[in-house]
Amino acid sequence: MASVWVGHRGTIRDYPGFSPSVDAEAIRKAIRGIGTDEKALINILTERTNAQRQLIVREYQAAYGKELKDDLKGDLSGHLRQLTVALVTPPAVFDAKQLKKSMKGAGTSECALIEILTTRTSRQLKEVSQAYYTVYKKSLGDDISSETSGDFRKALLTLADGRRDESLKVDELLAKKDAQILYNAGENRWGTDEDKFTEILCLRSFPQLKLTFDEYRNISQKDIEDSIKGELSGHFEDLLLAIVHCARNTPAFLAGRLHQALKGAGTDEFTLNRIMVSRSEMDLLDIRAEFKKHYGYSLYSAIKSDTSGDYEATLLKICGGDD
Repeated sequence: MASVWVGHRGTIRDYPGFSPSVDAEAIRKAIRGIGTDEKALINILTERTNAQRQLIVREYQAAYGKELKDDLKGDLSGHLRQLTVALVTPPAVFDAKQLKKSMKGAGTSECALIEILTTRTSRQLKEVSQAYYTVYKKSLGDDISSETSGDFRKALLTLADGRRDESLKVDELLAKKDAQILYNAGENRWGTDEDKFTEILCLRSFPQLKLTFDEYRNISQKDIEDSIKGELSGHFEDLLLAIVHCARNTPAFLAGRLHQALKGAGTDEFTLNRIMVSRSEMDLLDIRAEFKKHYGYSLYSAIKSDTSGDYEATLLKICGGDD
């Protein structure tokens, strides 16, 4: 069965002639030597798919009685440590951990919550929810409920449920009907019926939503984005705008997030690592193309000018090339 975490537009492909035992041994050598041979380590981790890395993890544990991620944590530091640990983590568990991190401690990182829950498919979100429960013995929904509130909470819970329609078929009558419902719920009344926005934007497929947004424009002479900005506010507004952006073009949305993470003073490594790792086998090639198109320079060059050392080298390998 094909993994729900692998698409056709990734930068990382299965390594031919792959041998988990050879790789486990090479990694052990790279870690055990005097000083770590980061280059050897990085080459192996970035030239194997996540499925292959999981086999290395198993082999490593069997051969040396230790968790590879613990050895990486003990041996590396800073952003490189976080990035390599991310690479050896199964995708659903990685998302679960990122969600937990974004809800932990002082304040919630709403940006990360929004990004993960809007860019994952229903099938991916079902796996993430299972992984979340396995790792934390709490349901993702319960944690979202206790960390957020109001319409924002309602919409996040609807997304986390993984009930968005995934079919590629579109229904023109439904699009007309939904567009009218959205118009009646916002522009066409005093106050806003937020639930209608949540229902339609969190449950319809992306191709269906695109058609609905065209219809909406016909009815209201406005883009749905402008109506959302005019009618709603706060994190709920941010979330709905993210859904609209993703329905129109998910790689462009993620390119925008990477651009934010890389520009200005200081780098947002939390976001940078998450997107680079989680999209490396899905659509990173498309994200790279959108990045170049929108910002006039390549993602590769942005990473190069904003990071350094082995951390930079690892990110550039994941990026897979300059545009």
